[in-house]
Amino acid sequence: MSEHQNDKNDSIFKIALNLTVACLISGCIIAATYYITADTAVKAAISLRDETMKTMVDGSTGIKEMQSKADWYEVYKDSELMGYIIPTDTKGYGGTMALLVAVDKDLKVITYKIITSKETPGLGENAGKSAFVSQFIGKTVEHLVVTKDASDTADIQAMSGATISSKAVTVGVKNAVEELKTYLEGGQ
Repeated sequence: MSEHQNDKNDSIFKIALNLTVACLISGCIIAATYYITADTAVKAAISLRDETMKTMVDGSTGIKEMQSKADWYEVYKDSELMGYIIPTDTKGYGGTMALLVAVDKDLKVITYKIITSKETPGLGENAGKSAFVSQFIGKTVEHLVVTKDASDTADIQAMSGATISSKAVTVGVKNAVEELKTYLEGGQ
């Protein structure tokens, strides 16, 4: 009986050892893959951001990073300042959403683009579609408020079934405009 017990203990030990070695090897492979591909992933994200910014302001001929504010951009037509592109994050239904918000010199929204999002397909993901985005065009910070009142055309109409996503995008855009306004008025 004790010989059977020893075999059983040896078997459990061997299984645990094999699983430990397999996990260690798998972890090393995953870490090596991440290390090798991390630079490529960062370059791809920067490329996506840059390509997205080029499409945000019609008629622009140049985008320049602001010297005094990292990751904020000035948009130009020839040498004339047209507006700004400000990155922002906001909490949506499915998690954090990363946005780029284009604002003109008068602090009116030109447009926004969702860079990353995990919103519900068919509902919250509609926050990036033109039917919802078009409501923001020309809005000042005072009208970046979500409403369910269909007669209130001055504010942002919530998407049916995606109120959280509607509010998240609106808050993100509003925060970007307010941050820009504070910055331009001399605040940090």
